[in-house]
Amino acid sequence: MAGAPGKKNMIKDKHFVDHHRTALIDRVSQVEPLLDRLLERGIITQNAYSEVRANRTNQKKMRELFDGPLKACGAKGKDIFLDILMDLEAFLINDLKGE
Repeated sequence: MAGAPGKKNMIKDKHFVDHHRTALIDRVSQVEPLLDRLLERGIITQNAYSEVRANRTNQKKMRELFDGPLKACGAKGKDIFLDILMDLEAFLINDLKGE
């Protein structure tokens, strides 16, 4: 199954995004641009975008994103999410990767 979505982003049978859920919730600071790009790429709907943005803190926004759209989007959607995060929060992602 080489080349399957998410395969390169797996850690101990969990996607990188799921493995680092708590750190991402706590440390992602550019949530609004992240949501914009997820909407553009079709990972979240306009309704989900509005619901997540309605939360007051970045942590609550990220938690809602994880509990809804990211739970439903599968490995391919999480790969796209991770690619977007790499663009927006490269230092954070590299820190989590141990680079």
